[in-house]
Amino acid sequence: MSRRPKIEDALKRVRSRYELVHAAVKRTLQILEEGEDFFVRTEEGLVKKTFKAIEDIAEGKVIIVHPKKEEK
Repeated sequence: MSRRPKIEDALKRVRSRYELVHAAVKRTLQILEEGEDFFVRTEEGLVKKTFKAIEDIAEGKVIIVHPKKEEK
């Protein structure tokens, strides 16, 4: 049986599900730049790049930068 991404852990590192989606998309695009294949080879075998992006966020390998609000 295949593993599921650590979505609950990833949600603890962002402010909302919406932010998680955007962070995962940006991370996936970074990983896609490394190669054309849709899979990454890990110790467990082949993993989808979208899955790997969520795992990276959950494990704290990705730093999410929040823009500063403008002061009035």
